[in-house]
Amino acid sequence: MGIEEYQEQLRSVNRAIATIEGGAQEYRLGSRTVRRGELATLYGERRRLEGIIAQASPWGGGTTLASFRRGW
Repeated sequence: MGIEEYQEQLRSVNRAIATIEGGAQEYRLGSRTVRRGELATLYGERRRLEGIIAQASPWGGGTTLASFRRGW
């Protein structure tokens, strides 16, 4: 599966999350119906897809940490 398919899946998951958080009790995601109680599942799927997309990015998906300190 290519990165474009993962990005489209992520968009679908984000739409489902937004719809359910906006008050809908359920949302149709492809052939699956997701109910409000399954938000944790959608959040997990979003993290998984974001991880896949980050790893496939040209920047490697790494995390950069900067530390700023005042001189003494």
